[in-house]
Amino acid sequence: MAARSERVEWGGGGVHWLARLFDYKPFLIFMCLLPAVGLLVVFLTYPLGLGIWLAFTDARIGRGGEFVGLFNYELLFTDRIFWMSVGNTILYTVVATAGKFILGLWLALLLNRHLPFKSFLRAIILVPWIVPTVLSAIAFWWMYDAQFSVISYVLVDVLGWRDTYINFLGDAWNARWSLIAANIWRGIPFVAISLLAGLQTISPSLYEAALLDGATPWQRFRYITFPMILPILAVVLTFSVLFTFTDFQLVYAITRGGPVNATHLMATLAFQRAIPGGQLGEGSAIAVAMIPFLVFATVFSYFALARRKWQQGESNE
Repeated sequence: MAARSERVEWGGGGVHWLARLFDYKPFLIFMCLLPAVGLLVVFLTYPLGLGIWLAFTDARIGRGGEFVGLFNYELLFTDRIFWMSVGNTILYTVVATAGKFILGLWLALLLNRHLPFKSFLRAIILVPWIVPTVLSAIAFWWMYDAQFSVISYVLVDVLGWRDTYINFLGDAWNARWSLIAANIWRGIPFVAISLLAGLQTISPSLYEAALLDGATPWQRFRYITFPMILPILAVVLTFSVLFTFTDFQLVYAITRGGPVNATHLMATLAFQRAIPGGQLGEGSAIAVAMIPFLVFATVFSYFALARRKWQQGESNE
């Protein structure tokens, strides 16, 4: 009986010790985060670390590489196509992001009004965002076709505004602007719906007070709407810049970097050098060269959002 009593007490003490351990907040936080940290290490940290390592080697497909230091970056520094892809990426990101935000904000303000079938319109506006990227790319590829473009057909055969069909994808600058237009079309719903959610949080009493004071529509937008949605605008802007800067599917599916490498972004050029070209080291170096741009965008957004007065739409004076 004594031995049995000791076993019961020892078991009760063990359970009590385990309960106290799980009541310890740092340990509980660690256990809750452990599965997520494990997934990030396996699927994010390891590939990222491997890519950074390959950027400093001369690895090729089917052959392990040797450490070559900054040799790949020295090659890129004198590579005209690489610098063209950097310029294309910056142009693509800046123009597409600006277009998405101008049109997205206008659409959000429009959908925030009392319109008939407002719920249906809000659902329809998501279609460009939820359609698979490759399917959208195929549709745009057909719209931009040199012989069967519906845009050229309307401009030439229907309206008679032009004498010849537009060479959308055969001319370098036409191809660049065509890709930017396709990206804007896909990105508008994300911006519009996100900003619409912010507009829904603004109290109508603020607008009523402004109307009583005789504020014009522009003054209401400048002094009420814009400051109130500025924090959301900053977050959406950050994600939009990251998504656009690292865009791959849309560009590769429509032009594959052509004509003559004129529409390569850094992401598509990295893939072309690494996989079809077999130069894993050089492709990884191009991909790693994207990191400073992405870190700058993220850090800029973080410090901007950390300013509490700015976040509340107030001045920092």
